[in-house]
Amino acid sequence: MYVCICRAVTEAAVRGCIADGARTVKDVVKRCEAGTGCGTCIGKILTLLSAGAEGLNNSLQRSA
Repeated sequence: MYVCICRAVTEAAVRGCIADGARTVKDVVKRCEAGTGCGTCIGKILTLLSAGAEGLNNSLQRSA
């Protein structure tokens, strides 16, 4: 599924950016250019970033 239609960036690509260390919208923009067109996708990027952070926190809690 596309997150950013303007730049043809998929959800998988954004999740990949997050897995590679993106923690902010700016980080995602630098890695894959999602969010640089009309801006409609920023909300979805934020949702994916939040889900990525939550997943990271859960992993850290399990390993503690």
